[in-house]
Amino acid sequence: MVEIQSILRQYMEWGIKLKNNLFRKTFINFIIKSIVAGVVILLGTLTLIYITSQFNFHWLYDIAPSLYYLLSRFANYIFRGELIILLMFIVWLVYVILSLYRMIKKIFSYINAIVESSNNWFTKDTDYITLPDELSDLEKKLNYLKRESLTNEKLARENEQKKDELIVYLAHDIKTPLTSMIGYLSILNEMDDMPKKQQEKYIKIALDKSYRLEELINELFDVARFNSEKIILEKEKLNLNLMLAQIIDDFYPTLSELNKKIELNNEQQIMLVADPDKLGRVFNNIIKNAINYSAENSNIRINVRKNEYNIIVDIINEGRQIPKEKLDQIFEKFYRLDSSRISKTGGSGLGLAIAKDIVQLHGGQIKAISSEKETLFRVELPLGE
Repeated sequence: MVEIQSILRQYMEWGIKLKNNLFRKTFINFIIKSIVAGVVILLGTLTLIYITSQFNFHWLYDIAPSLYYLLSRFANYIFRGELIILLMFIVWLVYVILSLYRMIKKIFSYINAIVESSNNWFTKDTDYITLPDELSDLEKKLNYLKRESLTNEKLARENEQKKDELIVYLAHDIKTPLTSMIGYLSILNEMDDMPKKQQEKYIKIALDKSYRLEELINELFDVARFNSEKIILEKEKLNLNLMLAQIIDDFYPTLSELNKKIELNNEQQIMLVADPDKLGRVFNNIIKNAINYSAENSNIRINVRKNEYNIIVDIINEGRQIPKEKLDQIFEKFYRLDSSRISKTGGSGLGLAIAKDIVQLHGGQIKAISSEKETLFRVELPLGE
């Protein structure tokens, strides 16, 4: 919806600009033509007066005296007196009226062409919009807007479809751990004489399922929030190394369970000005993704360094290769590399998309590089302040 409003706003701005430019150009052209016509009429009249005053009609008197007197009286009446000024003004006025008519007709033809093109712009077809040569700039802009509108509409439909499918999948995933929790808790409730060891086992399973249920519910909230929430940065000075160390500590229980480790390699303490909560979410999402898709019993490496302009954070995990054609898609909304919904790695497909938005709001960029042995996520942030 925001993209469509932006496109319509551009269209209106271009329309107002075009109207002003077109009116100004046409009006100036009309004024110039009127002045030139007046000068031409004046010079033509003066030339005609000079010719008639210098030309001798006596040879006509010998042939036709009556015609000679008639032409002499006509020349004296027309070219010697105020009538010539009136005739000049009438000729000029006729020319101005005809030019004004042509100008108005041309402007209306432009308006009709623009109206027809705007009707074509709102259609779903891909027909090329054509306008008169004088409106070539507007023609290019309208065709650009139409292409952008069709592309945005297509992306909106695809995102809506992905979101609907994701909600169905998440609803199914929520039902699975909930059913298990109810089953194990029912057994615990019905069997008073259950051995303590078995009780502990069932309680642990129910607790694990409840944690999984919490994750899925949080993902549903992410889906609901993603399109409606506008990310606003609240920047402050922070220690990047300390932030990464704290995030790694938060993943310790998960890492211990999966027999994985995270190695943090930093050349020096790096300070930057950023939104700590939002930037923390970026690295949390990427590290979580690295843990989920890394090979069993493998290590995840985080390398932090800076150059003259940027701070660079590389998060590297060992695991299967991401196909080249999917390296950009993994940052799209609701996209999941693993389409299996029964997989523990199944997420909402929003983590990397949110990370990309936050990094770009900080003026940085994020990309993925994948080989047969490992996958690298690189976050580049400007040194800025």
